[in-house]
Amino acid sequence: MKFDKPKSIGILVGIVISIFLIGQQLGTLRFLSVLMTGVVVNSNSTDQDIWVIDEVTKNVNVLNKIDARVVQEVRSIDGVATSYSVVIANTSVTFPGGKTTAVNLVGSDGPVFIAGPNPSKIIEGSLNDLYQDNSVAAEFFNSKDLGVTLHRGQALEINKKAAVVKVLTKNAQGFGGNFMFTSLKNARFYGGLSPDQVSAVVVKIKPGADKQSVINQINQTFYGVKAWDVAELKKSTVSEILVTSNMGVSFGSLIVFASISGFFIIGLTLYSSALDRLVDYGTLKAIGATNGYVTRLILTQALLFAFSGYFMAVLLLFLFKSGVANAGLIIDLDWQLNGLLMAITLFMSVGGSLFAVFKIKRLEPASIF
Repeated sequence: MKFDKPKSIGILVGIVISIFLIGQQLGTLRFLSVLMTGVVVNSNSTDQDIWVIDEVTKNVNVLNKIDARVVQEVRSIDGVATSYSVVIANTSVTFPGGKTTAVNLVGSDGPVFIAGPNPSKIIEGSLNDLYQDNSVAAEFFNSKDLGVTLHRGQALEINKKAAVVKVLTKNAQGFGGNFMFTSLKNARFYGGLSPDQVSAVVVKIKPGADKQSVINQINQTFYGVKAWDVAELKKSTVSEILVTSNMGVSFGSLIVFASISGFFIIGLTLYSSALDRLVDYGTLKAIGATNGYVTRLILTQALLFAFSGYFMAVLLLFLFKSGVANAGLIIDLDWQLNGLLMAITLFMSVGGSLFAVFKIKRLEPASIF
């Protein structure tokens, strides 16, 4: 490593670039996966709740209307504590100056406001402000898409009806569209929706009740709807979008090719370095060094390259995370992602070093003299 600096630098650069690109793509994909389930993630629902939607839909972003009577009738199921209506209306929002854009208006009743926004994501105002007839909650990071600087008290029109931003959220974003939150009454008023229909029903179960049993009872009792475990609904939504949009293939192919290219670049560089020092390795074996000793020597170099390159790449990822956070792209570099990146680094570095290991193992000391 010390006496072949060009190759050492080349190996480190290969590791850093590969791991940075892989981490960037995985982090972005995880962020987009959260956006895909934004209807659930931004709500005040918990993992113990059940979502009841139309029986055809497998994507929570594309909800068909169901009979509003289900909201009351589902409470007759054994194990159900209560239920809430959720309405999502596709609306057109116009700002002063004529800027018009499409917005998904999400409505639910207070004081819970089960459809959101989640209080942890409110930066101005409070959920109580949504009780007012003309009030809505808007997302801070949607300012760029909407072409306006959103603030509390911002006047606007929703489907040509006057409204005011009374609550401002941060990171309450959706996939492929902007969210605004309001009360159930306001959502129906602005969206022109019938009081006889809802988009979803959120069911809370009693303490100690078996959630899967409640889900099965709902599916057996009601026609035209399907009850979902929250985790399963999110998983289904992500799968549907990744498959239909080919995003999974796009991200997956880049990650695979980055791993493979890093593996061979590092492996061939280490192999080339071993070829340049065949005399040194042959001399070591001639004076008694075993194949095991030489293997450990090469693998030790590979591990040093791996750890050094990994920490450099992670440092760049944290800088990237800080840089894009202000634009609303939230990259979560948790221990699972870091562990995966470490495993990929070891695969590329240690796995690539095996090219050199096999070459040196076959080396006969007499052949170098």
